[in-house]
Amino acid sequence: MALALVLAACGSASVRQSAEVGGDWTRFGYDAARHNAGPKNTGITAANVRRLRRQRVTLPGTVDASPIYLRGVRIHGARHDAFFVTTSYGRTIAIDAASGAILWRFTPRSYSSMAGSYRITNSTPVADPNRKFVYAASPDGRVHKLSVASGAEARGWPVRVTLLPQREKLGTSLNFARGLVLLGTGGYLGDAPPYQGHVVAINAATGRIAHVWNSLCSNVHRLIYPPSCAHSDSAIWARSGVVVAPGSGNLLVATGNGAFDGRRNWGDSALMLTRNAGRLLRNWTPRNYASLESGDVDLGSTAPALIAGFAVQGGKDGKLRLLSLSRLGGRLGATGGELQTVTAPGGADVFTAPAVSGKRLFVATDSGLDCYVLSGRRLHLSWHRREGGTSPVVAGRLLYVYNGSLNVYAPATGKLLASFSAGGAAHWSSPIVTDGRVALSEGSANDHSTSGVLDIFRLP
Repeated sequence: MALALVLAACGSASVRQSAEVGGDWTRFGYDAARHNAGPKNTGITAANVRRLRRQRVTLPGTVDASPIYLRGVRIHGARHDAFFVTTSYGRTIAIDAASGAILWRFTPRSYSSMAGSYRITNSTPVADPNRKFVYAASPDGRVHKLSVASGAEARGWPVRVTLLPQREKLGTSLNFARGLVLLGTGGYLGDAPPYQGHVVAINAATGRIAHVWNSLCSNVHRLIYPPSCAHSDSAIWARSGVVVAPGSGNLLVATGNGAFDGRRNWGDSALMLTRNAGRLLRNWTPRNYASLESGDVDLGSTAPALIAGFAVQGGKDGKLRLLSLSRLGGRLGATGGELQTVTAPGGADVFTAPAVSGKRLFVATDSGLDCYVLSGRRLHLSWHRREGGTSPVVAGRLLYVYNGSLNVYAPATGKLLASFSAGGAAHWSSPIVTDGRVALSEGSANDHSTSGVLDIFRLP
């Protein structure tokens, strides 16, 4: 037995050494701008991608979100490459990337009262740049700061980010920029009022809320008790949540159905805030915002995708709009001002986060997968495939899309290079690819299950 353990350890070390091409994947979308474009080299190439083999890791919860990854961090006194996931009822779990073993699990105190209920989260955690902590959301309306080494909660945390967690959902993925943990809030399935979409910026060092920006009753600069505002909804619920613009550090979000008056209420809009979420700078609001709201055609089903000085805003109306990143719609409070409008893949609702690599934009819907190229201030369709999926990811010069199978394409041509079985519902989860591994969770939070699966694909 001792000899077998030594040989296994040597084998693991050999695999790890050969696989370490890519490094950390610290948040949904890979970077703060949510480009969904990971490392240029991952150890997985067009020549070897078909050799990937899957390991199914059983989890104590459904992860209807994406994993994150830290290479070579110390957990319980030993070095591990580790994935971190948050389940739909708020458990956060560290998983050894080499073996699939669960290293630690954090369970919020409110777990037993929420498990199996409608109160879920689709939030992907985010790692602190110091690699000592991960931040995670739970459906009780709190954000947790957890030790990478042990899963223990940091002193002074969790932080309460809603005054009515029974109505306001922490569904968006967490982000981190300039010492602030960033998140948006929305509502639960069915849009039961009252709730208001808002952006919260938390000081990561102190656990104090730095700023709150409310998309309804925006003149109030603190957490609102939802019944106290005359309007409801305007959810910030896109998978990307808060997007950080490169350079300026300004924040971008999109809102769903809700009141719009260009003064204090900002429903169905793409919005730019200051870097600390203290003030609204710009908006883009379609001229037909009233019909979008009345028809339950949320603009905010996806967040702005940033590409070469522009932003692309999709929505449930099956359209993509090209906007100036610096101006959005122009004068604050105005409507219209888009530079171009194109049809989303299959003319379907856009619920996913696009991927951006250079001047290529990849958008997936339930009805297709399209690649657009930005040229001359216009998006031009480069290729189309009829099979769609969840949020696309570019990594190692390959394009990965999950739709019940994990499909791998050549980004320039759309040629299918490989396809792997990955069972379960393809809902909000999307893969990450680094260090010779692909990690992808299975299942939908709307099934209200307290178990789930993480698939880890590796080269043999």
